[in-house]
Order: sequence, then C-alpha cells, then structure tokens
Amino acid sequence: MKYLHPKRWYNRITISLKNYIIYWLIPDKWYLNWKFKKVFGRSIDWKDPKSFNEKINWLKIYDRNPKYHLLVDKFRVKPIVARVIGEEYIIPTIAGGFTDISEIDKEALPDKFVLKCNHDAASVIVCTDKSTFDWNYAEYKLNWCMAHDYYHFENKQWAYKGIEKCIFVEQYMEDNETHDLTDYKFYCFDGEVRIIFVGRERFSNKEGVLVNLYDRDWNRMPFEHNHANFKGDAPKPENLEKMIELAEKLSKFVGNPYIRIDMYNINGKIYFGEFTFYHAGGFGYFNPKEWDYTLGSWIDLSKLKR
Repeated sequence: MKYLHPKRWYNRITISLKNYIIYWLIPDKWYLNWKFKKVFGRSIDWKDPKSFNEKINWLKIYDRNPKYHLLVDKFRVKPIVARVIGEEYIIPTIAGGFTDISEIDKEALPDKFVLKCNHDAASVIVCTDKSTFDWNYAEYKLNWCMAHDYYHFENKQWAYKGIEKCIFVEQYMEDNETHDLTDYKFYCFDGEVRIIFVGRERFSNKEGVLVNLYDRDWNRMPFEHNHANFKGDAPKPENLEKMIELAEKLSKFVGNPYIRIDMYNINGKIYFGEFTFYHAGGFGYFNPKEWDYTLGSWIDLSKLKR
C-alpha cells in the first residue's frame, strides 16, 4: 500500500468532513443562498425572486411535486412520455435496469450503442465500434457516476433526490448528413415554448457544446447563455412546428411554471431526450446580464405562492 504522509491524511479527512457538512448537513435553502451569493455577489430574494436564476433556485425549494423524481429518471420516464406523445418519439432501449456494468451481456449488444445512467447528466458513453470499445474506461466512469449523488453534489436539484440509480443501454443514433447529434432544447414557460436552444459538437469540441438561441419563429436571440455560439445560423428544421407542438404538450403535462424539454431531430425524425427542471442548476450566466431578468419575468410563481 502506498504510504501517505500524515499531512495528506489530514487533508483527506478535512476535505471529507467539509464536504459532509456542506453537502449533507447544511439545509438546502442555506446552501443555495451561500452559493448564489458566491456566484452572483448577492443573496436570493426568497420572498420576491426576479431573475431566471433566482426563480430556478426558488423552485427547487418550493415546487416539490413527487412526480418530478420519476420525470427526471431517463430510463423510467420513457413509457410515461410514450403515453403522452407516442412511442415513435422514444429512443429505443436495448437493455436496462443494471446496477453494475458487469451485469450487461456484452456479447448481445450491437456493434454501436450508447451507455447511460438514469440519474445524472454526465454519464453518456458512446460506442461506435464494439471491437475497439474501452470497457475498462466505461466501467470506471459508470462506477463513479453510480456512486455520485446528483442531488447533493449538483446544486441541490431536488427532483433528482432519492432516484433508484441504474445503467441502461440505448440504440445508437446518428444523423446521416452531419454524422453527429444536434440538441434541441425547448424552454417552456407555463406550457409555451419561448426559446429554442440549438447545440452542436457536444462530443467533438474540446470546449464543450456550441449553442445558438432562437425564438419560436426561428429569429436569433440577442444573448448568450452558458455556452459560446457556433458560427453562422442553424437551418430551421422542416418539422419545427411539430417539435414545438410536442414540447408544449409535454410541458402542459408536467404543469409547472418552467420546464426545459430536450429533443433530437435525427434524419427528419423527432426523438424525446429528457426533462430538465433546473436549467444550468440555477447558476447560469447571461450575456448581456439583463436577460437573466427578462427570462425571469416569464416564470410566473403566483400559483405556487398561494
């Protein structure tokens, strides 16, 4: 066993104790206020929140519908979404419900597939050639993701609290023209799509996904949010109206003041991705900053405050 200097042991114990206190003992509201002040230089106005980020954090504390736990579960939400908008919009699951990668029958998998955990946002592993796939890396990454408490360590996103974690395998999806996946994320306010996030190069760009933002009529929005823009404009999807229709139907099904509906448009066919209740965890940047308040004005909390 590698010798650890007493100072290293002290550092490990100190960090573990600090994490335990910050992420497990401090009440959610206190923690969120502390981090909000650290990020934005001011406290959250819990009685009268105005900005988008303030209201996203307010919703974590005061909008705690138990059904949200199931809706953010990427594996178990599929049959629910299928009942609302149709089975044809669901990415096929090859296998699922595993608690460890060793439970997967590797020989039965197709040559291309996607591995995911159901409870987080960072566990996607894409396999484009099973003969060269690095299973050791996949095991390392998925073991870490399965051990990671997404609620406690990722900005107290309450909907993820207590999810029964699992690993599942999805069908590999690829656009025939771009050989990539373009993300379409629909920001819905009281059931109405008002902003469409178009993301490119999620896995190929070292700096992360590049994003342009549009309104529902495909006019470019005059601000950046969390990501750098990609060059030029994205072509308007031919089936954009259908995508908006499906997003709004799902948003009305959820019935909350704000929800982000994530979708893909692959070879002209629409697929549901996931529900996102807390965009950027409630700590996203806006450039120019006033758009934080513009989007915030679109979130109506009055029904929840009664």
